[in-house]
Amino acid sequence: MTSESIITYLSDEDLEGLGIQPSEVADAIESALIAKASKQLHTSPKTAILPGDGRYAMSTLAVGNDGFIVTKQVTVCPNNPAKGLPAINGAIMVMDGQTGVLRAVLGANWVTAVRTAALSVVAARRLADPNAETVAFVGAGVQAHSHLLAFSEVFPLKSIRVFGRGKANVDKLCRRARDMDLEAQTATSAKDALRDADLVVTSITLDYSIEPFLDARWLKPTAFAAITDACIPWLPEGMTAFKTVIVDDRKQESESDKPMLPYQRVTGDLTEIVSGAVDTTLSEKPAAFAFRGISLGDYATAVLAVRRAAEVRARQK
Repeated sequence: MTSESIITYLSDEDLEGLGIQPSEVADAIESALIAKASKQLHTSPKTAILPGDGRYAMSTLAVGNDGFIVTKQVTVCPNNPAKGLPAINGAIMVMDGQTGVLRAVLGANWVTAVRTAALSVVAARRLADPNAETVAFVGAGVQAHSHLLAFSEVFPLKSIRVFGRGKANVDKLCRRARDMDLEAQTATSAKDALRDADLVVTSITLDYSIEPFLDARWLKPTAFAAITDACIPWLPEGMTAFKTVIVDDRKQESESDKPMLPYQRVTGDLTEIVSGAVDTTLSEKPAAFAFRGISLGDYATAVLAVRRAAEVRARQK
């Protein structure tokens, strides 16, 4: 970081225009996980508040020995689409790691979408069938789109199946897949969506009043599920079908007021599988990556974006 007082602002549109690929974000997250394991990156558990009306407010904080402090605040507002606004809004502050001086402000929507899918990629690289061809999506919002792009870069995908409440969103995701030369079908039921899928992504609204409707016992033996919605749609009694369960952060999960699943079901977390503390080559399937999102993911993605933007500016001079 420099001593300049100029504050960089990168909107979600600016961030998308940087051309950063999902695999680059996944690589940055893996580097950050290794830094955390060696005490070079310091993170706090994500904090969350449910203020009512279905709103879900959350914040993250991470400090790296590479010169950055990153904090993010995001709120999920399910009533926003009816007002013509995105359901998720927020901002990220990037500060100098030594002085605390504000250096950049970023839109949070692009970072949240991309880093969530990249976290899934980190786990999927180690737990999913490398020849996976079919993805089932339960929920067809932002995370479904970001996971479609991320998984298509990593796996030889051929088709997707989609199950969701909103027809417009389901149709939009199917069109996106077809534009990528993939087959796309709408599933008639949740069970039909999961049937024979190599990869599963669930990303429903974070609403704890929703009755679970997914059963892990429907999955094929070699399946991998990326569960981005705190396991809300999954039947608790069926979770024993997952032979391996990775969370993003053990400490964060153990301290949560609303555990995603019984803690004894957790095989390890991302830091453990990337550092080698947990050997995923011996992991049984079906496997799941159940996660809330961690400050490390926001840190890695925001720092990557700030550095890439600086490179772009330098080339333009």
